[in-house]
Amino acid sequence: MGKKNKKKDKKGRGAEKTAAKTAKKSEKRARKELDEDLEALIAQFTELDRKRTDTTEEPCQAPSPRCNMTLTAHPEKDELLMFGGEYFNGKQTFVYNDFYIYNIKRNEWTLVKAPNAPPPRCAHQAVAVAQGGGQLWIFGGEFSSPSQSQFHHYKDLWVWHMSEKRWEKISSSGAPSSRSGHRMVVCKRQIIVFGGFHESLRDYRYFNDVSAFNLDTYKWTKLSIAGNPPSPRSGVQLVARSDGSVVLYGGYTKKQVKKEVDTGVIHEDLFLLSPVKEGGGDADTTDTAPIKWKWSRMSQSGMKPLPRSGASMVLTATPGNRAIMFGGVFDVEDEEEDMESEFYNEIYTLDLDKGRWFEVKLRGEKKKKRRRRRKEKEVAKEQNEDDSDEKDDDSDGEEEEEKSEVAAASVSEEVEPCGRMNAVMTVKHGILYLYGGLYEEGEKEVTLTDMYSLDIHKLKEWKLLQAMETKQDWEGESSSSEEEGSLTVAMAAIHINVQLGSLTVAMATIHYVTSVFS
Repeated sequence: MGKKNKKKDKKGRGAEKTAAKTAKKSEKRARKELDEDLEALIAQFTELDRKRTDTTEEPCQAPSPRCNMTLTAHPEKDELLMFGGEYFNGKQTFVYNDFYIYNIKRNEWTLVKAPNAPPPRCAHQAVAVAQGGGQLWIFGGEFSSPSQSQFHHYKDLWVWHMSEKRWEKISSSGAPSSRSGHRMVVCKRQIIVFGGFHESLRDYRYFNDVSAFNLDTYKWTKLSIAGNPPSPRSGVQLVARSDGSVVLYGGYTKKQVKKEVDTGVIHEDLFLLSPVKEGGGDADTTDTAPIKWKWSRMSQSGMKPLPRSGASMVLTATPGNRAIMFGGVFDVEDEEEDMESEFYNEIYTLDLDKGRWFEVKLRGEKKKKRRRRRKEKEVAKEQNEDDSDEKDDDSDGEEEEEKSEVAAASVSEEVEPCGRMNAVMTVKHGILYLYGGLYEEGEKEVTLTDMYSLDIHKLKEWKLLQAMETKQDWEGESSSSEEEGSLTVAMAAIHINVQLGSLTVAMATIHYVTSVFS
């Protein structure tokens, strides 16, 4: 009896293995059908752009859902420039080379189409400078197949001439190797590039090299740096100080723990990259004397953030060397190799001279809480007085109920971005602009499209500029808990739309939520 059952068990396991192999082969065939040759796809995009002869600017709706794009402040005008990005719907990945301009004063978007544009990419970097009538510089990034089974990493350098409204590809030897997830800042008359990674089907590699592109000579230089450098990593926070040095914080790497099993490593260290004249002494990067660089580790103090990756950091452009950081994610792995992700929406500032952290509590929050408590007390007092009045009739009761509803609406919760990773941020005229990002609900990725602003001088409250798009097609697997999370997001969108005064949009959202989750 026992032997017979054992044979059945073996036969059952064999059938399971066969089914698994068949499913794996089917998945491989499906991916092969979905994917095309990456070089051919990029060539196709390039050919389409080559046929374009004129630059067009078309007013449009807000960009479609995407992440890992760049958002850069125009050096002169009240505009923000967005380029590229990617969107994953659970089955396919879409990579873009769209170029949008956001008009700050009018709260309007324009889609710019110009000849000879950079091919589609994400996880690239962009910086803007005022020279030559305004220039937007873009380096690197990646393009992936729809199934994300193939990757092409770029090492090209592009510039958008703002006054002439044209793209130019810059050919210069000595450029950094192809990569994505690197970071790039303007430091005096140079563009500094640090780190990143390169991924292929078989392996991945992280970098910790530093290169500089001279904005006067249009030449690349791989920097010779003394001291102990940061370990290879991507996704660091990189900001330039006013003295020509660069501060680096954190970052992320993957490492293999066993065959086909990787684990993520979150870095929390702080480094200073500073220029030094030959012969010793600090140097200014505008000096004509030969300059070398050195790495030094900075000590940290204050309210240091919890470990996280995917945070966003920008220079505040206020007096003093300060940077502001928002969001991020921390993944917790349990013994069964499942993963829980905690997404943050906290704000921190970093003193770039002293390495001191400050957690930011918006000043408007306390005032609103006081107003809310005061209003609640007033409403409660009125209700008590009404209860003691025996002459109140039903119509008076209805009137007081309406007053209570109005009072409750007037003290509704403040608008603030939800926890997220990989949001894009930039600062213009002392105002911080935050756009999009993503978070996860199990296997489902929610790509955010909301946009906020924050006065970094007053640090009072977030202002909502663009509500989140509530309907996104997800073609991957999702659990009931993920659907509950989606319902929460949708209800939050309803709340936001009502606060914006868009009752029609809010009612349409309610109708959509009811149809989906009923």
